[in-house]
Amino acid sequence: MGKKHFRMVDIIAKKRDGGALSNEEIKYFIDGCVAKTIPDYQISALLMAIYFRGMTDPELAEFTLAMAHSGDMVDLSSIEGIKVDKHSTGGVGDKFTMAIAPIVAACGVKMAKMSGRGLGHTGGTVDKLESIPGYRTSLDREAFLKQVNDIGVSVIGQSGNLAPADKILYALRDVTGSVPSIPLIASSIMSKKLAAGADCILLDVKCGSGAFMKNEADAITLAEKMVAIGEHNGRRTMAFVTNMDVPIGNNIGNALEVKEIVDVLNDRGPKGLTMGVVELSAALLTMAGKGTMDECIAMVKQHIADGSALKKLIEMARAQGAYTPVLEDNSKFPVAPICYELKSPTDGYIFAMDAEAIGNASTMLGAGRETKESAIDPTAGIVLFRKTGDKVKKGDVLANLYASKPELVEPAAERYLEALTFSQDQPPAIKLVYAVVDKDGVKKL
Repeated sequence: MGKKHFRMVDIIAKKRDGGALSNEEIKYFIDGCVAKTIPDYQISALLMAIYFRGMTDPELAEFTLAMAHSGDMVDLSSIEGIKVDKHSTGGVGDKFTMAIAPIVAACGVKMAKMSGRGLGHTGGTVDKLESIPGYRTSLDREAFLKQVNDIGVSVIGQSGNLAPADKILYALRDVTGSVPSIPLIASSIMSKKLAAGADCILLDVKCGSGAFMKNEADAITLAEKMVAIGEHNGRRTMAFVTNMDVPIGNNIGNALEVKEIVDVLNDRGPKGLTMGVVELSAALLTMAGKGTMDECIAMVKQHIADGSALKKLIEMARAQGAYTPVLEDNSKFPVAPICYELKSPTDGYIFAMDAEAIGNASTMLGAGRETKESAIDPTAGIVLFRKTGDKVKKGDVLANLYASKPELVEPAAERYLEALTFSQDQPPAIKLVYAVVDKDGVKKL
């Protein structure tokens, strides 16, 4: 018997009618996307059929693996020990990776991490690290692997040809209205994680006004799908579903966020941010077999308290070409020439914040990209002094806005104020973590 021949129209019809695609049909489709032998209109038709009909967990796991294998698969086998990775679905002020990577390395677990750049209201870890003068986010494969073996950690930009099928599918989803499909979002994220080669994958699935997933139920479903994909493909996978209704920490903007992480690693960071850093770091250590969650939390706190986590961040930055005195004394970081104090227009409580609009205000100041070609001002951004639940008086400083051009300040200040809801009533306390998802199911907190 010769090789089985498929017709794309049959595959589309099968999914349209609610059938599960076979492994061979999935491979035929993904290979045809990359080879450009399947026209865009047929790819788009199948994506829309998936949007409406969904995918079974085994089908989705196979679809994601085929996407991962459409390009380079990073081989981390030359790195000794268990390798861990962490991915966030994107948020405002999300600076966790910059703290978690050196913490887990200081605790003896290897982290070889490839991160992305920011686009729109969400910042990218690569842009943040590049605000440390001299930090190189591009290393060749040998240097990357050697650094992880030598010092336990490296965070670089995504390099090589990781999951090219994802780029093709995402571009078509974007223009055909099939972006908000949970199976397609899950496969897009996890194809790159599978290709990146780690043994353990921790996912931080954001939920709320500043996240792609606006409600808890959808965020938990996405977490479940991604955990199922990882576990089906032999990776220990766990997800935290976390609150993105309020910016993370007090600083938004590239250099400002690095400074805040230095504060966390000096044990003087904001309470909520520090709690998140400790929990996510401990979860990764638990996945890597370092102990129970309580034991790993104690280990993380010890490595922050004794300064070894900050030393590891400095060691990583120095190895990647950075000028590290700014990390030893973060008052040496370059500062934007304009600082505008944004004052409260009223008395009362801050009842709610639209985190996405606040992220957009930061982008307007120069801290983010409107398009992929936009240049970033590493010193621009926002420092928040009052957040949801805080009581304010008229004239209190809510935030400092930092920019390099005076004309950027006023529109950003307007956007920021529009993002706030004031009330005479105090809002309920904010939950930081909604749920934890692993192979055993969903644990709501």
